[in-house]
Amino acid sequence: MSQSECQLLRVLLGSICVLLMCMSAAPDLCGPLKTVRDSLNSTLRRRYMKMNFPINYTIQVHYEEVYRLRNISRLRNESRVELRDLQDLWLLVSQQGIKRILKVLPERHPTRRKYLSNLENLFRDFQVQYSQQNPSHEERDLPDSIQNISDNLRDPYYQGWKSVTPKSLLDNCYRSMLCLFKDCFSTDDDSYDYCEVLNRRKEKKTT
Repeated sequence: MSQSECQLLRVLLGSICVLLMCMSAAPDLCGPLKTVRDSLNSTLRRRYMKMNFPINYTIQVHYEEVYRLRNISRLRNESRVELRDLQDLWLLVSQQGIKRILKVLPERHPTRRKYLSNLENLFRDFQVQYSQQNPSHEERDLPDSIQNISDNLRDPYYQGWKSVTPKSLLDNCYRSMLCLFKDCFSTDDDSYDYCEVLNRRKEKKTT
């Protein structure tokens, strides 16, 4: 083997090593996200977010904090909106929704002590991993629709309020998560689409 070939081989092996190191350093989002999913299962949502509250109890949230599948579908049809934008919104809305519910609960309320405080910590853990794997690109201009929603969510003086049940916030959080991070919850059928399946289920309930 010639000297030039040896140098080329060393460069190639070095590049492979760097690539493998980068791949191993990248955090796995699916692990912490599946932990979040397990804590959002229907049994826990019903027990802590419905049975522990008075009948028809509602709280006030911003319109943008009601993040349903229909909102995702509408935003996806707009130009320049990327999956990352929708995932960013999901994380922001979910964390704010939990804070809204915690704000109305007494310190010793069982939903706070046995469920929501832990769920809030799980979201914090996921956010750390998510931010490491998806560093923000400050130079990118967000689509107007995404920017407007983000601005309203962060505006303390925004007056667009809506009454919702605490459980509905976590229901939307769960369904949207399955839709936006479907690669983490894939089945043996590669064509399985949580967004489409959940939309169909919702249509059946309304007919």
